Amino acid sequence: MAYLASRMRVVLGFALIEIVTVALVGIAAAQSPPPEMLRATPPGAIATTPAQDSTLIDFLKKRFKIGGNAKIALSPMMPAGIDDLYARQVYITNDKGQTGSSLLFLNKEQTRAIIAEGVLDLTKDPWDRQDMSKVHLEDHGSMGPANAPITIVEFADFECPYCARAFGQIETIVNTDYKGKTRLVYKNYPLNVHPWAIKAAQAAECARLQNPDAFWGYARYFYDNQGSINPGNVDDNIDKITHKLKLDDSAIKACMSTAGAARVTQDRTDGEALHVNSTPTFFVNGIPVVGLPDEKSMAYVIDSQLKPGAQAAK
Repeated sequence: MAYLASRMRVVLGFALIEIVTVALVGIAAAQSPPPEMLRATPPGAIATTPAQDSTLIDFLKKRFKIGGNAKIALSPMMPAGIDDLYARQVYITNDKGQTGSSLLFLNKEQTRAIIAEGVLDLTKDPWDRQDMSKVHLEDHGSMGPANAPITIVEFADFECPYCARAFGQIETIVNTDYKGKTRLVYKNYPLNVHPWAIKAAQAAECARLQNPDAFWGYARYFYDNQGSINPGNVDDNIDKITHKLKLDDSAIKACMSTAGAARVTQDRTDGEALHVNSTPTFFVNGIPVVGLPDEKSMAYVIDSQLKPGAQAAK
């Protein structure tokens, strides 16, 4: 069972490198840390303080969105066989008692770490929060009050099956679980591998210009009918939903290659500036959550941002 699949942005010198880390939980009970390992200090271990370990665990939980009742335990820090490089085993246990592990390499001060081919700068914001100030969020499809303390920006693709699955989840978050506290802003990010997604995005944007509520009607239609829509019949499907919602068909068609195309291009440009390269990708007050959102992970991020004093970067 994959407990955590998160695309993270890591700092290596001055370069940003996009990597994927996957922590597997529940492969086998044998992955549980031997109790004596976590209690005893083996010969050659490097002493660490509880404060250092607490800071490291907090960073890992935030960076990889490990919420709920999941727990992280660390083995003692040992020399890794290379000068000034040390190793610790990280054990992640979920609320079902299933445990997985990953090896973490660190410097002695625990300010830099390497995990699954990536370098973590432990002195940076563990949330990897992005600057959303230059992202165009006004005049877009949205749900929830404009003054909500949490803004969730979603980059999605109408042909993406994971976006379709996420749609119901994010609606529940905004309209039920965190009603009045969250606002969703939809940004089009049709991927090049999806041949009809760009037309669907253009049509949905043009529908929104006629009637803001119509955008969500288009979104639901495209997601619900993904399996039957293809490049050869996408125009027919656009006509079908346009007529169903009683919109001006000729205006939609004229708009798609002008205003609709421009809006989709702008959304893609915004996504590229934020290093989006897959859908769905969410930014919760600027904190990236990549892929189909795990209920507990999303709740962990939202709850943390609702706490007094949490940094709000919309």
